[in-house]
Amino acid sequence: MKKLLLFICCCTVGLVFGQSDITLEDIWVKNRFYAKGIADIRSMNDGQHYTINEGGAGIGKYAYATGERVGEIFNVTQTQGAVANFRNYMFNDDESAVLLTTQSKPRYRHATYDENYIYDFKSAQTTRLSERGFQMYANFAPAGNRIAYVVDNNLFYKDLTSNEEVQVTYDGKWNYIINGGSDWVYEEELVLIRAFEWSPDGSMIAFYKFDESEVSQFDMTTYKGKLYPQNYSFKYPKVGEVNSKVEVYIYNLNTKTTQKVNINKQYEYIPRIKWTNDSKGLVVFTLNRLQNDLELFMANPESGTTQTFFRETAQYYLEINDDLTFLKDNKSFIWKSEKDGNFHLYLYNMSGKLINQITSGNYEVTSLVGVDEKNKKVYYMSSEASIYENHLYSIQLDGKNKQQLTTRFGANSVNFSTGFSYFINTNTNIMQPAYITLCNNKGEVVRVLEDNKTLQDDINSLHIKAPEFFSFTTAEGVALNGYMIKPYDFDPSKKYPVIMRVYGGPGSQEAKQWYDGFKMMWHQMMAQKGYITVCVDNRGTALRGRDFRTSTYGQLGKYETNDQIEAAKWLSKQSFIDGNRIGIWGWSYGGYMAGLCITRGADVFKAAVSVAPVTNWKYYDNIYTERYMGTLETNPNGFDANAPMAYADKLQGKYLLIHGTGDDNVHFQNSAEWINALIKNNKQFDLMIYPDRNHGVSGGNTRYHLYTLMTNFWLENL
Repeated sequence: MKKLLLFICCCTVGLVFGQSDITLEDIWVKNRFYAKGIADIRSMNDGQHYTINEGGAGIGKYAYATGERVGEIFNVTQTQGAVANFRNYMFNDDESAVLLTTQSKPRYRHATYDENYIYDFKSAQTTRLSERGFQMYANFAPAGNRIAYVVDNNLFYKDLTSNEEVQVTYDGKWNYIINGGSDWVYEEELVLIRAFEWSPDGSMIAFYKFDESEVSQFDMTTYKGKLYPQNYSFKYPKVGEVNSKVEVYIYNLNTKTTQKVNINKQYEYIPRIKWTNDSKGLVVFTLNRLQNDLELFMANPESGTTQTFFRETAQYYLEINDDLTFLKDNKSFIWKSEKDGNFHLYLYNMSGKLINQITSGNYEVTSLVGVDEKNKKVYYMSSEASIYENHLYSIQLDGKNKQQLTTRFGANSVNFSTGFSYFINTNTNIMQPAYITLCNNKGEVVRVLEDNKTLQDDINSLHIKAPEFFSFTTAEGVALNGYMIKPYDFDPSKKYPVIMRVYGGPGSQEAKQWYDGFKMMWHQMMAQKGYITVCVDNRGTALRGRDFRTSTYGQLGKYETNDQIEAAKWLSKQSFIDGNRIGIWGWSYGGYMAGLCITRGADVFKAAVSVAPVTNWKYYDNIYTERYMGTLETNPNGFDANAPMAYADKLQGKYLLIHGTGDDNVHFQNSAEWINALIKNNKQFDLMIYPDRNHGVSGGNTRYHLYTLMTNFWLENL
């Protein structure tokens, strides 16, 4: 069997940096490796200036042409004490007022409960957005000087001219009816957060109504220093269970009437809604339970009647995105699809007929950034340069004149000005924190806005080696990619223990960007302690096409575990690696993988750590699980077959299990059932429970404690 090792180098790969060691305190107490960013960059209407949140005290105004600060739009002193500081901000349509979010409390992963104030520049008055309590999803209308928001599961809007607050819905109730917001599973798995959309002319609001009254309720015990623990209950649909009944309504601000959108077809999900540019139609996405049949309906806002607008199907499943873009001519739209095996952009007319494919090739378009219709130019991000990079490209609507506009190695994230004359780019790579530049639309750098030089110099002073990228071919003939971090004083004549890090879930990819400055530096710290750390992207991961990604369908965990075991076997054959001292760890899906590897791969892995793992897909939410596994009816044997519990009797090595009891995502139930399986098979293991901590297992001193625990585990057991 041919085994190929290929090193792919970037500017830092292979370099040995300076003279400093890393400590856990540096990472988790002192935040030594925290990278600076630029908060809340927003283009102004003129396309010549942008604004920045300057520490929650003011909003600075900057010129795109130079990147220089040219003034201050707002300062909290203008509120005369009403606002002491703000977390983020948003301008209304004509920039005559600004919304200031002063406090935020998390809901689940994305949405927050906010305290908002509005400052009016003309009157110099500051008003609280609502006296009804904290608001959610506050969002200005594109026109008309109004703002909509949700309070206590009901939809409201305020007219900023008259200061009138209008209540649109009245039936909202916790764990029963949600208007304008999403339920837990839509927020987590479809990333539908704000569940209402203003029409472009600001005369209507299309909103979701979730009826979750029949959804099964999940209960979590919370401790929080109380004499008697309390119960927190929320609706969480698991595999095969009932979902929220979801409908879409359109509220007309002029007539103050509400019209239901009538879809004459059975559907399970409504993952998105999208207005046409002329406000004469609302496109409603519907998706079946197996998530392989996506149909778009065009709704008449006045009558609520619908007709099929566009449809796409897949053999296994479809990934939902936000890249549907209607052009201003109201005659065509851009759609992202992987129907040819990779995600690409297509131009259709409003009848759903293909005009032309805009992008093509053996690479993936990761997102549509925007369309400059004046110049018939499309801006998008793709992995064409390499799967380790994500760059900005421009191309004509007819698919000609493609240009790469970003060139720095790594992952890029762009924010365009109104009119597409400039963009602000944040570039990172696996050894480089955010490098933020202001560029013109040709990709030429106008100004470096933040280079994180102090942090980069500090990184360069460390006793570390940059990761080395490699590829190898498994016994099944599958080419896999990964990276390894060697000790700074690496001696090829010695044999080193290995800590493998895994995530491995569908559509993930681990080797592209600055790995948050915390976990990456922990792996570098372990390298300083004499370990080689390795990460391999298994089958099912992203940027290698539809077939590679969907190869794990219906059997989550099987092929991914095979690949991680193959990676460990390949590593053990390298002359500088001690094949008897290979461990693996992961979080969430990675925790699931670590549990499978230490059991199914008991003859390969000496130790493993699972943090917040899924242990049987029956216990996880239905949108995620059924997308990749099908249902209990279509795949009756798939769920138990690849659960760690099925292999509990095979555990031989050292195993550490970690979970938070307040995990609303991967419930502690997963670990409880896993613990029972290990006890049943008389398998000894280490366990750490973090009371009330969520899926991130964070807060206060928690991360420092967790990584101290894991560090000691590896030092003692590998």
